[in-house]
Amino acid sequence: MTRGAEASPAALAGTGLSGALSVHPNLQTAPLVELALQRAEGKLSADGALVVTTGTHTGRSAKDKFIVDEPETSGDIWWGSVNQKLSQADFAALANQVRDYLQGQVLFTQDLYAGAAPEHCIRVRLVTTNAWHALFARNMFIRPPANELDAFVPDYIILHAPGLSVEPTSLGLRSPTAIALSFAQKLIVISGTQYAGEVKKAIFTVMNWLLPAKGVLPMHCSANIGPDGDSALFFGLSGTGKTTLSSDPERWLIGDDEHAWSPTGVFNFEGGCYAKVINLRQEAEPEIWAAAHRFGTVLENVVLDANGHVDLDDDSLTPNTRACYPLHFIANAEPSGAGGVPRNVVMLTADAFGVMPPLSRLTPEQAMYHFLSGYTARVAGTEKELGKEPVATFSACFGAPFMPRPPGVYGRLLMHYLSKQKTNVWLVNTGWTRGPYGIGTRISIAHTRALLRAALTGTLDEAPFREEPYFGLHVPLHVAGVPQDMLDPSRAWPDPQAYAAKARHLVRLFKENFAKFVDTAADLDMQEKAVHA
Repeated sequence: MTRGAEASPAALAGTGLSGALSVHPNLQTAPLVELALQRAEGKLSADGALVVTTGTHTGRSAKDKFIVDEPETSGDIWWGSVNQKLSQADFAALANQVRDYLQGQVLFTQDLYAGAAPEHCIRVRLVTTNAWHALFARNMFIRPPANELDAFVPDYIILHAPGLSVEPTSLGLRSPTAIALSFAQKLIVISGTQYAGEVKKAIFTVMNWLLPAKGVLPMHCSANIGPDGDSALFFGLSGTGKTTLSSDPERWLIGDDEHAWSPTGVFNFEGGCYAKVINLRQEAEPEIWAAAHRFGTVLENVVLDANGHVDLDDDSLTPNTRACYPLHFIANAEPSGAGGVPRNVVMLTADAFGVMPPLSRLTPEQAMYHFLSGYTARVAGTEKELGKEPVATFSACFGAPFMPRPPGVYGRLLMHYLSKQKTNVWLVNTGWTRGPYGIGTRISIAHTRALLRAALTGTLDEAPFREEPYFGLHVPLHVAGVPQDMLDPSRAWPDPQAYAAKARHLVRLFKENFAKFVDTAADLDMQEKAVHA
């Protein structure tokens, strides 16, 4: 323990903080857990994981995220409901309030890297008030070797005050919670939320800002490597199986969420995983299950029983229960955090309308269309505001909340790499078949893995395909281990006319969503006829 900022000026260098009650710089896992328990920040499960709760905020506060409107960057930002403007004056006032608050607290700092490729790595200094948030960041990002810490100079600072609720009206905010990023000042300020995912996604937003200017494509995707050294990417929104399907015992895991594609290949931004664990089953996902039951892992909003055992089926706090653990907790993790040029790109959707085939191969233009669309469907009944029907969800680039630049910037980079490196692109539906949600059945993980195995191993390279009539998707005629009717949803549905009506409905939803990308599509020389039959 370091008493006072004066005793360790390096720990707070660049933060604008002039002092604190005490500072704990770069503590490792065991002392962070010990202090979290001493400070009643959480409890230890019977298996040794640190279990914490996040109070009111059990997920991201998307409407409370702001980017500072600065002349150096303003013209390149995709302003709107995702990237809301905050004036420089309001940001300065917010940062000053947070600094004043932090200077009266016990602080924990962590110096970490984001980006496994040295030429694209940024150095991040987190200043927070909780030991468990420091452990979260230590698990989540890349931990520098000890001999690099003495000379560590941060590129970006995160001032993290989860216990501070600010007065919003005077600061141009919506609520007492704030997640504010200044790209010009290289400063992130987070207050009023205990949810640790805000720290992770703030740095993801920074990488999504920085890398396109270097000709590198940042991506909201998981990635793994096959036995022949072939890399694969898995794009997908929440609930589509991105984490599950990239965790394959026959392939090496690069990472489960945030990556970039450069001329030399793929690299992870992170050194850890942040997996959803609600209803997690050991037999279905043994690697993630094991990681959730060991010392060093942080479990967010997971409920313990009377004997301290985790109950992964209990969603009484939130269905968004999480496990944060370092990547090396996964036995087949790729230690370098990097892989070669992707041979396959997989775009995942959980189509609750039951329209999409379980696997189809996309042309480059179709790949761009589905990348910009970023489609999945929320299942009726899982959220209070939903009715009986599934609700289509579109998130540009499969990660709109974290993309500070216009979607066309990322789309152009994807088109460049796909055309230059001759990568196969697949659309995989992990949702429903033989009817929509409530009538049909969920496509089994075993069938999805069989389909992916055929695609990733090259089995389908010379296989016969047919073109389905609604999206013009190319669907294999046969895949070993997959029922024949499942490959053709129109045949799987008991009522072909009902299928046709639902397919036309989904096509219309796609077209309505894509209307906002008309100019982007023109810039990318995309033709709508190539993506709608």
